[in-house]
Parts: sequence; structure tokens; C-alpha cells
Amino acid sequence: MVGLIICGALGHEVVDLVKKHGWDAEIAAVPASVHVFPDQIAPRVEKRIDELKAKYDRLIVLFGDCGSQGALDQLLKEHPDIERISGPHCYEWYGGDKFQTLMEEEPGTFFLTDFMVRGFRGTILKSLGLDRYPELKDMYFQNYKRVVYLVQKPRPDYLEKARAVAQYLNLPLEVHATGYHWLESRLIDMLGTNQLAH
Repeated sequence: MVGLIICGALGHEVVDLVKKHGWDAEIAAVPASVHVFPDQIAPRVEKRIDELKAKYDRLIVLFGDCGSQGALDQLLKEHPDIERISGPHCYEWYGGDKFQTLMEEEPGTFFLTDFMVRGFRGTILKSLGLDRYPELKDMYFQNYKRVVYLVQKPRPDYLEKARAVAQYLNLPLEVHATGYHWLESRLIDMLGTNQLAH
């Protein structure tokens, strides 16, 4: 049995992939809200490791660095038997090579994923205090030039939410259907796949 310590922002997607590929795995999440305070990422992952290391034959951390400034990798050096998916963050996992192209094209890009579209109000507005201090919006987002929505599963209601986010930020919206891309392929490399899984 494999334990997957995941970023909460990957919850729906990882559950979907575990079912699709028939992996003998259980999921333990770290709340996605830690991204607002990235210095909390490594301590929260370490807490999960301490809780789970005796329970599973193998632990895999599905977390990018996500602003921890190397603290997550430093933590995992102390646990050489615990693996981590490669890559800096979920935008790179979903976007693949396209992510780098988009960044080179316009460094001031605000990325959305299905998770962020679903929970923009709670994940971004509430966490940043914009529900209480809306006047801070311009300060937080002043350097962004566009919104790019990396779509995992196309849904009309998500697209409408993405349009609403772009309108709120007063920025143009681009939409790119990426699926799970490198998140899926890298997990297959680590866990294999069961073609008979439904």
C-alpha cells in the first residue's frame, strides 16, 4: 500500500487518477491554503510524514516547491526513503512545455487550474483578506497582464467562473485545455498503471 501525501489543490485530480489507474494507494492531504503562507508547506508535510510513515510501505509526496524556497526538498533529504514527484508546481505539471512558453511570452501571467476556478473565493479572496479589504486587490494583482486557465476537465460552469475571475481582475483571459498532462505521466512512471482499472 502506497501513501500519497498530496497538496489539497490536487484532491479531485489525484482521486480520479488513483481510480483510473487502479493504484493501491491512499491519500492524505495538506490543505491548499498553505500556499498563502509557503513557509508552512514543509512543516505541514513533515507532520503528515510523522503521522503516516509507520502505516505505509511507501510514501510519495505530491507537492511542488510552491514558494517554500527549497524547504520541502531540504526536509525530504532527512527522509531519503520518501519520494517526491518532480516539478516546481502544478502549473508546470498541467501545462507541460506549454507552461514555460506561456511564461516566456508573458511573465505577468496569473494561472488558474480547475481547483482555483472552483475555489477562487475561498482560496484567493478569503485567504488574502480581499473579502474584508477589497481595496488591496490592485496592490496584489498590479503586475499581472493576463489570466491563463489551464483546464483539467472542460466544464461550461468552470469556464464561466474563469471568465468571472478575469473580469474581477480586469484582465484578458486565455484558455488552454491541458488535462492532467505531466501530473499523470509522472505518477505513472512512479506507480505504473493497471489497464483493467475502471
